[in-house]
Amino acid sequence: MDRDAMRQKYIERHRRRHGQRPAADVALRETQRFLRRVFNIREGRAPYHVIRKRFVNGARLTGTHLCILIVAMVIACIGLDTDSQIAIVGAMLICPIMGSVLAIAYGTATLDRPLARDAVAGLLLQMVFCLITSTIYFKLSPVAGMTAAIADNSTPTVWNLLLALVGGFAGGLGMSRDQEPATLISGVAVATALMPPLCAAGYGIAAADLTLFLSALYEFGINVVFIALSAEVVLLLLRVPLKRDLNDDGIVTEAEDAQAQARSRTLRSRIVLATVVFALPCIMLTSNLVKAADDATPDSFGAASTAEELAVVCPGFKEYTVGMRTRADAEGAGTTHEELVARVVTDAELSADEQNTVRKLIELDVEGLDRVEFSVE
Repeated sequence: MDRDAMRQKYIERHRRRHGQRPAADVALRETQRFLRRVFNIREGRAPYHVIRKRFVNGARLTGTHLCILIVAMVIACIGLDTDSQIAIVGAMLICPIMGSVLAIAYGTATLDRPLARDAVAGLLLQMVFCLITSTIYFKLSPVAGMTAAIADNSTPTVWNLLLALVGGFAGGLGMSRDQEPATLISGVAVATALMPPLCAAGYGIAAADLTLFLSALYEFGINVVFIALSAEVVLLLLRVPLKRDLNDDGIVTEAEDAQAQARSRTLRSRIVLATVVFALPCIMLTSNLVKAADDATPDSFGAASTAEELAVVCPGFKEYTVGMRTRADAEGAGTTHEELVARVVTDAELSADEQNTVRKLIELDVEGLDRVEFSVE
């Protein structure tokens, strides 16, 4: 080693010993400190017992809770049936389903199995009430039919997934703050839209449309799973204590503590794997939607927007065209007339219910449609 190199080595050693850092290192450390301070979500956190009380109370079912739920579902049904965005937003604001979803997140993050089990049971019970209410409404409604709002809330895409993720993160943060989170939770409820997909699923039952029912129910499931996942991440970042008293005897042993930590790590990895698998159909449906949007189909009669919807709800969708076609009359010799015809191409034959759903979606965008042709290529 030459003399200059040795000299530089001793200088660096002297600087480290006396706490002196190069200007670049100092700037980097200051930047890191600034970012940690700005994005420190632990600052302003409520006490852990207050956080637990908020999450647990949100999942409690009472007679008042269920009455509000039914009223919210009726408002949502009216909104979807009449394409009224005001009614839909109002239903989302008063809908109490979000409490059960956040309680599931808390029970999972803290290994509180009884709480998570009760929250899941409560969510399923609320789903049953919502589906029964919406089915009865659409059975009794004299004007019930496929609307743009029903179509929008039965087409799960990656954007629904992303909204659920950021909404759940905001909800988790709001529930953990010192101040009351009422306003923030209301905003999260509107952004993530838990109520309208359940309402659309009820319409699927009333119309005996299995494809629409499953699609709407899957969109609701996407919202629930990713809201809970994102809220759980917030709780883990806040280091909310695990439930270490596994046998509920009032004594936490070292063995129970180690077992709780191991269960927590195993549960996290399983949850991540399960949510990725659950999201795969949504990603595939969105891929079909993007491909349809890139299609060069002429945009007459709203063909582009209709193709995007069909790419999501129509199994094996490949192509959609619509336009005027000349057809010879059966009665008069040599006479012809024009009719408006839509053509849907898929890679497999559609069932009668699937064809009926596709036909209703097309009729929403194409007025005066004479018929729909289905072909397999």
